[in-house]
Amino acid sequence: MTLDLDRVPTPCFVLDETALKRNLKILASVQDRTGCRILLALKGFSMFSVFPMIRQTLHGVCASSPHEARLGREEFGREVHTFAAAYSDEDMREIIPLSDHIVFNSFALWQRFRPMIDQAPRPIRCGIRINPAHSEVEVPIYDPCAPGSRLGVLAHQFQGQSLDGLSGLHFHTLCEKNADALARTLEKVEAQFEPYIRQMEWVNFGGGHHITRDDYDVDLLCRLINDFKEKYEVAVYLEPGEAVALNAGVLVASVLDIVENDMRIAILDTSAATHMPDVLEMPYRPEIIGAGRPGEKPYSYRLAGLSCLAGDVIGDYSFEKLLAVGDKLVFCDMAHYSMVKTNTFNGIKLPSIAIYNADTDEFTIIRKFGYDDFKNRLS
Repeated sequence: MTLDLDRVPTPCFVLDETALKRNLKILASVQDRTGCRILLALKGFSMFSVFPMIRQTLHGVCASSPHEARLGREEFGREVHTFAAAYSDEDMREIIPLSDHIVFNSFALWQRFRPMIDQAPRPIRCGIRINPAHSEVEVPIYDPCAPGSRLGVLAHQFQGQSLDGLSGLHFHTLCEKNADALARTLEKVEAQFEPYIRQMEWVNFGGGHHITRDDYDVDLLCRLINDFKEKYEVAVYLEPGEAVALNAGVLVASVLDIVENDMRIAILDTSAATHMPDVLEMPYRPEIIGAGRPGEKPYSYRLAGLSCLAGDVIGDYSFEKLLAVGDKLVFCDMAHYSMVKTNTFNGIKLPSIAIYNADTDEFTIIRKFGYDDFKNRLS
């Protein structure tokens, strides 16, 4: 991205349209080589202004709530797959007319809502989420198969259950993983659930596949999908959120002030707490263009947000020159799981959203936020 930062009001998310197209090309190749269907996980990336581009490649979306399902139906317009850990009666009344697939987190939920689904004006394909009790994720908060997880049905819980009316199974064990993690997961899934897979029409391999990462083993992924499809004669779905928008966007912020307390601290017009909560929840240290690790370059700083949360700290970095008020910093890989998680704590203004096309040098502000966006969330 060679965007002139003087053109960017801060804070601002900037989607790199060229990078997004690159990711979609990789995902299209996987679909072409395997016949699988890839869905956009809205929980990771919901920038609906670029849905017209994405839907030329991907087959639909996966939603985790009535609002996401509605967004997918209204703005994406292809398949809508819905899964949530639980549904209320009101949720299900909203979800049924919006969804093509509905996945249930327990047999009790499926049995509770089957009469409503049977009365739907069009066929809906239903499935059960399974839990192979196999962990591939190091961070517990992101591990769907951790001990005590509420997500998915364990193999022994299938005993005595009727599969009538169910056409698919869904599992999700990964987060930012390569294809070797999927290979290990499939071994566990097949060992525990093979008799049930053979009764199904489709299996959803879930998300967390880092398909568009430079070192991702696409050949292995395609082999795994093709072998599974041939063995069980089922359709295969994948639902990555991060891979669609991986390295396809940045967050541009400005330095507001510099204070000293045992070290230099630069306070920015962005915030870990409000604009990139995964920095605190994961936690992780986002990369900044031109910055290094503390001490790596001549001038080190702690970068902090402008909220009143004492721990609103993004991380420690070093720079080739001293920072000054008004300097702009570019946080990398902020298109996924940042825009969807922003909040208005402290009344801090949400970042604007923009698109940049490196081929044409076109920079477009898609959305600006203001007081009404803060006020309208309250009563």
